[in-house]
This record gives sequence, C-alpha cells and structure tokens, in this order.
Amino acid sequence: MARIFSIHHTDSQSKARTGTLNLAHGSVATPVFMPVGTAGTVKALTQEDLQKIGFEIILSNTYHLYLRPGMPVIAGAGGLHAFMNWNKNILTDSGGFQIFSLAPFRKIYPEGVQFRSHLDGSSHTLTPEQIIAIQTVLGSDILMQLDVCTPWGTAYTEAKTALNTTAGWLSRSREAWEKAADAGYRGALFSIVQGNFYRDLREQSAALTLAEETPGIAIGGLSVGEPHEVFLEYLAYTAALLPQEKPRYVMGIGTPQYLLAAVEQGIDMFDCVLPTRTGRTGRVFTHAGKFSIKKETNAQDFMPLDPDCACPVCRSYSRAYLRHLFKSQEILCSMLASYHNLFFLQNLMQNARLAIAENRFASYKKDFLTRYASGQTS
Repeated sequence: MARIFSIHHTDSQSKARTGTLNLAHGSVATPVFMPVGTAGTVKALTQEDLQKIGFEIILSNTYHLYLRPGMPVIAGAGGLHAFMNWNKNILTDSGGFQIFSLAPFRKIYPEGVQFRSHLDGSSHTLTPEQIIAIQTVLGSDILMQLDVCTPWGTAYTEAKTALNTTAGWLSRSREAWEKAADAGYRGALFSIVQGNFYRDLREQSAALTLAEETPGIAIGGLSVGEPHEVFLEYLAYTAALLPQEKPRYVMGIGTPQYLLAAVEQGIDMFDCVLPTRTGRTGRVFTHAGKFSIKKETNAQDFMPLDPDCACPVCRSYSRAYLRHLFKSQEILCSMLASYHNLFFLQNLMQNARLAIAENRFASYKKDFLTRYASGQTS
C-alpha cells in the first residue's frame, strides 16, 4: 500500500506536527482545515473563492449527493470534480454522521443501514460496499468508511454494539476499496475509530481499526454534545492510540479553541460547517473573539470586521456596511462573512504550521487564545 502522508517536523514542546498529504489531485499541507461543501458546494462561496483563499482540499457528503442530484448525473459529468468545477482534492464523508443526526429516519442492521430520505420520504438501503462504490463514482480523493456514530450519554452496551458494527463494516469497506483500486481507482480509504466516551471501547476500536491498515485514520464520536473538557480528554486519549506515520483526522470541529487543541495532540485534518453556517447568520471570527455583525453598535462603525485580518472583506468593507447588508437581508452579507470566516481559519492553520516549524506552537496557541478570549484588538 502506497503511503500518502509524510511528516516534516514535530514541535519540540508538544505533539503538533507539520506534514504533507499526497493525493490524486495534488499535495495538501497539514495541519489543514477543510471547508464543507455538503452538496458539492461550499455555501455562499464559489470554487474560485476557495482557490484564492488557498484551500487544497474540501469535503462533500456521500449521503446528500447520492440523494440529489444522484449518481447517474454525477457519473455523466465525469465525477464530482468535473461536475462542480473543482480541480483540487475532495474528501467525502460516508454518511455516517447523517445516520447519527437523522435518527428518526433510519434503522441500523449488520448488513447496512436502511433509511428514509429527508427530501421525499423514499426508502433506501445502503451497505458498506455500496458506500464505497458511490464514493468511487464521485472520484473522491479520500473516502470514508460507513460507521455508526453515537452521541454523548450513550450507554456502554449500545456504544459497544456500534463499535462492533463499525468494525465489521470497515472490513467489508476495505475489501470493496481494494477491488476498486485494482480497477484503477486512486482514492485513499480512511477508517474511523469509535467507542463513545469509554476508554476500553476506544482501545478496542483503535485495535480493530489499525488491523485493517488503511492509509489514514479518523477519530469519530467527538464533538457530539460532550463538555469541552471531556472532548479534550478523549481527543488526547484516542490520538495516543494511533500510529505516528498515518494522517489523523478529527471530524466536525471548526472553532479556534477546538482546532488548536487538536493540532496540539498531533491531529492533521479537520472539517466543520460552522464557518459558513455562522457567516450566514451574521457571526464571524476575529482575532479579538467572536463578533456579531447585526448589533446596533455597528450601525455607524466604519472599521473592518477585524483590523488584523488581511482578507479582501476586511480590506474593502466596513462593519456598518455589513450590518446594513444583514438587516436588508442581502445575500452579499452571507457571501462576505463566509469568505472572511474561511480565510480566518485558513490563516490560523498557516500560522500554526509556521509556529510548529519554529518549535513555538505552545506559545502561539496560548497567545492566540488569550487574545481571542480577551476581546482586545491590536
């Protein structure tokens, strides 16, 4: 199996590391935040915007694309890259989180998952093998196994059942992926560690996952409603169970606090809908903390959103103008705020990589988060 990941440097004061993912549509510098384009589009941004910001990989969702527009359309276009006009890398989520979040619409069996479409109520059954086949049609550069994610508060026996189901699905996923690779498919399969918030189950899941020897590994079942201190505990505990040489991916985190905590534990990849979702509701990241566009105090504030941000939004538009757009329900507000939020996180990752290379990540993290919590601009 060809290795897709190389480590360049590990910070002398922490487990943070820089590296490169070598994928079918180019290399990706890590640690990396991946914008979420669930239905083949990162909401409120164009593909040209994403390239200008500097993203080398985005995420799309197998479940949603399977339902709409459907595989015949995407196959007819020549795959998802051609369909959405994106010539860089794409990671596709298997749909496991939708199994988790759309619980009233699904039933889980050892063979696969049966669910009703949230769009029209139609009935569907998907197996681990079919999930791999769908992602092969999409042409995913990284594809995820089908898994069962359990929320905070899940009982031990239920969490163990979900773990065992996920492990069984991984074995079948790997076999289907190897057959696709033998036929010329170039995507890399990532397995997923589950186990909820039980240390022995995390250990069992990690052991079963590592035995399948996939090119990359994701830590699942975090950021599912647990307190922040529990997230930090199980992030560190699970990361320590994983091999150094493979890329590590924590799914569904997108705030500076969570991202920097994950980088500190040697995590390489992250994704979340939060930057664009909050942008559409008039909330943005700044170096001085979270900022709400819609507040009355912005009505005559002609400063940029963040005086220390170099994005085109902050260079060209004032808080007063953005508030006007928001109050007028103009779509441009969503576009500008989402652009700024993604630029902000991309810049956060670039600065984190630089700090790791210079063996000062711990102080960078501390200084950034101290200022972020203080609300102070420079």
